Amino acid sequence: MDQLGTDTRRPFKSSLGYEITFSLLNPDPKSHNVHWDIEAAVNSYVQPFLDKLGSMANFSVDSQILYYAVLGVSPRFDKASSSFILSALSLPHVINPVEARLGSSATSLYPVLNFLLYVPERVHSPLYIQDKDGAAVGTNAFHSPRWGGIMVYNIDHPVPDKAPLPLWVDVDMVRVMEVFLAQLRLLFGISQVSLPEEFLLESPGNDGLTDWELDRLLWTRTVENIATVSTTLTSLAQLLDKIGNIVIKDDVASEVYHAVASAQTAMLELASGRLGSAFQASKEAVTSSERAFFDPSLLHLLYFPDDQKFAIYIPLFLPMAVPILLSLMKILREAKQSKKEPTKTD
Repeated sequence: MDQLGTDTRRPFKSSLGYEITFSLLNPDPKSHNVHWDIEAAVNSYVQPFLDKLGSMANFSVDSQILYYAVLGVSPRFDKASSSFILSALSLPHVINPVEARLGSSATSLYPVLNFLLYVPERVHSPLYIQDKDGAAVGTNAFHSPRWGGIMVYNIDHPVPDKAPLPLWVDVDMVRVMEVFLAQLRLLFGISQVSLPEEFLLESPGNDGLTDWELDRLLWTRTVENIATVSTTLTSLAQLLDKIGNIVIKDDVASEVYHAVASAQTAMLELASGRLGSAFQASKEAVTSSERAFFDPSLLHLLYFPDDQKFAIYIPLFLPMAVPILLSLMKILREAKQSKKEPTKTD
């Protein structure tokens, strides 16, 4: 579990698509009537970033509001600051109870990036996150590599005990989306680069991504795709070598040839510095290698070879075969005895 601002080396793996889900968690709707303009915020902050990554993958964005969704970890009350604390040690236990309520990962074909905005219960407000050194996290957020991020959103002003409930809460989406966009960059492996003072970096602007960062990401994902193709085809070849009576269809062989040719093209384009075409060729190689590996004509042979078939069916037919064998043995004994007995003549 990493706090925002720390460098992570475990970004999401390369995929043909990603599903991004923004969730508002309101565990105390009787006390807080939370309003967030998530559609306008996504269009203003996230969509320009995704448009620039459009050549790399397909993206889908959705949002939801979950009521009575708690973090599953009891925060610690700090008397000195009159606030509640989530320590770094408790952060790994926050995700699992919440993830069961999200529901998107079970239905999606692509990796899901979860971004959760949590408005604490009134009895646990204000709520702050501390890092491993005991210092308060400035963004009051943390992210988990290859999963997503969570931000705790406290109400700015204290609420009187006799205030009418539920209290209207208008979320500052600028502050929230700045955190989520920074987490999104980290989840894709786009981290800050430390340079000497005399160097100047291009500003990412409204897109949230510079051209050189995009080139760096395309190069990384191209190399990752080529490695994936090599692993997939090697595994397929090793499995097929173990099956002597297998018949490979022409379309499967065509996918294998196309995967190899596309991977070779990707390496040539990469060596020439043409990152866009290299990445597209590597994506085609990944698609063809996976089609060959998961072809329906091979699945039953790959996962149920002949030795496993015998192991499965012999216990089923053995109880039926025993009475038949005993009957045949009895018939053979009677036939032998009838031949040994002398025939009677008149």
